[in-house]
Amino acid sequence: MRLSDNIKGAVWMTGSMAAFALNDTCMKLVTADMTVAQAVVLRGIGATVLIGVLAARFGALRFRFSRGEWRLIMIRASAEIAMTWFFLKALTEMPIANLHAVTQALPMTVALAAAVFLREPIGLRRMIAILLGLVGVLLIVRPGSEGFDVYSLYGLAAVGFITLRDLLSRRLPPEVPSLTIAFITALVITVFFALTSAAEPWAPVTLVHAQLLGAAAIFIFFGYLLSVMTMRVGDIGFIAPFRYTGLIFALILGFVVFDDWPAPLTFLGAGIVVGTGLFMLYREQVLLRRERLV
Repeated sequence: MRLSDNIKGAVWMTGSMAAFALNDTCMKLVTADMTVAQAVVLRGIGATVLIGVLAARFGALRFRFSRGEWRLIMIRASAEIAMTWFFLKALTEMPIANLHAVTQALPMTVALAAAVFLREPIGLRRMIAILLGLVGVLLIVRPGSEGFDVYSLYGLAAVGFITLRDLLSRRLPPEVPSLTIAFITALVITVFFALTSAAEPWAPVTLVHAQLLGAAAIFIFFGYLLSVMTMRVGDIGFIAPFRYTGLIFALILGFVVFDDWPAPLTFLGAGIVVGTGLFMLYREQVLLRRERLV
């Protein structure tokens, strides 16, 4: 049976979200015994090689950019470094499902930041959806509750740096290959954390650690591969909602691997965040159809 491009895109998007959730699970297990910096370096070596091979395979590995493009790429990589540190520090202490629920607010934070800093138009309905989504985030992290601590702030900081990264990505010309950006970013992150980890003792790497880090590198590789494949087929309006399957995978892995199950308010907040995100995707498709008719 031949699958349609939309079904292929949905399957690949779902697979990409599963790969990233599995990567986070491996990293959470590993960072229980070693520092975040050491874990990122060891994973980064494998991930950089695999992404480089993938980029070369697609003919997307080139480095002739203008000075302005290099500046944007390196600032973007710096935002990715900060995001990696905050995200993994939060992951060491927060339930994986809670952290993934917070990151589901990205479509809203990116839209809001684009409206504020890039002057992109945003309608009243989408603004209301963004505000409702932020209420959902507050229900997930619950400031003032016993479960709220500095790691909850780290999770929010990670979302902020991902938003900055995505805004910088919008400023890059479409001629700059996405896989080249991914390769440069992976390399810069690995080198940065290698330098910062040199000042602290490394924990012994057991066979289990090596297996988990190797698996994490492979999952990151397949996450990038499937996300690239997703963007090449189908209607993005049909495929994009499957991004939220990442939260389902995080819930399952959190329960099975770490025996974590979110509180009812966390579920309510996650539902609000996902619901508002889906509404924003719907409104975007409505506006695109209107533009095509004009």
